Amino acid sequence: MTTDNPSGRAPSLKNVAYGQLKQLILEGGVEPGAVLSVRQLADQLKMSKTPVQAALERMEAEDLVTFAPQQGVLVRHVSIEDIANHFEIRTALESFIVERLAGGLTDEQIQRLKANLTAQHELAQSGDVLGCVKNDTEFHLLLCEFHGNQEFAKVMHRLRDRVFQVVFRIVKQFPNRITETYEEHHKIATAIFDGDGELAAQQLVVHLQNGLKQFIPA
Repeated sequence: MTTDNPSGRAPSLKNVAYGQLKQLILEGGVEPGAVLSVRQLADQLKMSKTPVQAALERMEAEDLVTFAPQQGVLVRHVSIEDIANHFEIRTALESFIVERLAGGLTDEQIQRLKANLTAQHELAQSGDVLGCVKNDTEFHLLLCEFHGNQEFAKVMHRLRDRVFQVVFRIVKQFPNRITETYEEHHKIATAIFDGDGELAAQQLVVHLQNGLKQFIPA
């Protein structure tokens, strides 16, 4: 996962550091609780400590790392409570979004969502867990984008980043979940295409509840 660069200009060193370090953490390159050394990270990224420090400070604001006195920079743990709160917020937010979107997508939006679903199916068939988790994220972010409320999109980005590493680890343990996720996404999208907002919201809630069960069994 990398940072967006809509200007097309070469990214600054601090943005390069941010993108690479964030990807390292979210994709499981370092474990929760690991202590990060600014000097070692700078050597690894072949840059000075200044952009690395700036990147870590940005990630601290996003609750991905924390600066601990006399310990250094720690990769934050995600608690069960964090995960439960994550799904509760998403259930409220996304059920509202899909209900509003039902029957109102443009042809271009429909094609983008269908392309995402096609990619999901192919990734699930090939067993590409990381690709599936990234594609899952894209599916939900597309729905936020189509709704048009930028604040919703910001909340979703922050929520997904906060638990991405945990989701990735869990899905690796339960690989059947990637196929189930595709099937649930397909039901949500079909209800949206058919203009059935109530059903879309119901399917969305079921999907998120099934996801939560991977972390907190009933």
